[in-house]
Amino acid sequence: MVRCARKKSANRIYHIMMQGINRQDIFLDDEDYGRFLEIMKRVKESRSCVIYGYCLMGNHVHLLLQEEDEGLSVIMKRIGTSYAWWYNQKYERGGHVFQNRFQSEPIETEAYLLSVLRYIHNNPVKANLAAIPEEYKWSSCQVYYGGKDSFELLYTSFILDILNSNRESAIKQFADFMQQTNTDQFMDVPVKQRKSDEELAQEVKKLLNGQPIGILQGLDIVQRNKIIKQIKGIVGVTQRQIARVTGIHQSIIFKV
Repeated sequence: MVRCARKKSANRIYHIMMQGINRQDIFLDDEDYGRFLEIMKRVKESRSCVIYGYCLMGNHVHLLLQEEDEGLSVIMKRIGTSYAWWYNQKYERGGHVFQNRFQSEPIETEAYLLSVLRYIHNNPVKANLAAIPEEYKWSSCQVYYGGKDSFELLYTSFILDILNSNRESAIKQFADFMQQTNTDQFMDVPVKQRKSDEELAQEVKKLLNGQPIGILQGLDIVQRNKIIKQIKGIVGVTQRQIARVTGIHQSIIFKV
């Protein structure tokens, strides 16, 4: 199939989305999230790009960035290749981590820029990972509310100055903008409504015909892995959560 050429942004600003191969989780613990942000920092510091916003979800990533010395494809290849190498080393696996091609859309106006950032920050709320955007640990929202930029990634002044030249007033206006009722719709993957540990435990017990979850650890490998595959097929659960509920090590869950 012939690929369509990417639409170019006149001001070189883009909304980017990367997702895991077959929509699989690409972040299994806090170390994974942190490593991805560290890689982004290295790429940014090489003057490849300016980063205005991000949100790391379990199986996909949203970025808002502007090209500098390198083109978009080169920037994303550096980020994706570096993270995939580290991820495969950590989890003793091979093959692709991300879908072959990231998605992008050009940002041409200030109004569109603000709306995209609001949409990115609201992803965790849509997925029931946070009650309000600023509560989510792995997005740039907290920094725009005046929080610490622990990874030294963001250039927030560009967007805040659109709202007000006074920083305190700009932060307040940004918070007000985030809370506005909206119908923002941009690039995304279908949001999985996350199950609680209690809900997952009930699903697992059904698969075990009502038997205690602990029996999983005593099954032979073939039986155990068959059930793990069924559990992984439940919509709205993560591999880390499966490990927590079943008591089976996350590395085993991952490899099944």
